[in-house]
Amino acid sequence: MKKRYTIIFLLFLSINAFSQNRDQIIGKWINASGEAHIQIYPNSGKYFGKIAWLKVPNNPDGKPRLDKNNPNTSLSQNPILGLLILKDFVFSDDIWQGGSIYDPKTGKTYSCKISPQGPDKINVRGFVGFSMLGRTESWTRAK
Repeated sequence: MKKRYTIIFLLFLSINAFSQNRDQIIGKWINASGEAHIQIYPNSGKYFGKIAWLKVPNNPDGKPRLDKNNPNTSLSQNPILGLLILKDFVFSDDIWQGGSIYDPKTGKTYSCKISPQGPDKINVRGFVGFSMLGRTESWTRAK
């Protein structure tokens, strides 16, 4: 009987640890250049991220910076602040994958995966086709 309780207890701990890893990505992250904070949040079992803060949110004329490089002209007049740049990530095998990242500087969207590098650091890898053909940035948790 004691062995059964021990197994149940260990199973409970492993389930709890798994759910904590899954949501480790939730929160605000500072991108590699320090120009933006990205708020990552869950929605319907997937993870998304939007620009929550910009070092320079406005143009010199005082108007908000717009997503002017977006290839979809109907979206090119949207402000960069609040822009959804991370979409559709699913947690699997200790990484968030299957999603995409949008770069408002170029107007391009890339496949992406995100891997944890400790509680306050993640690696964000954007790529075309294969993960080997891409670029990785390290983001740190905003405090």
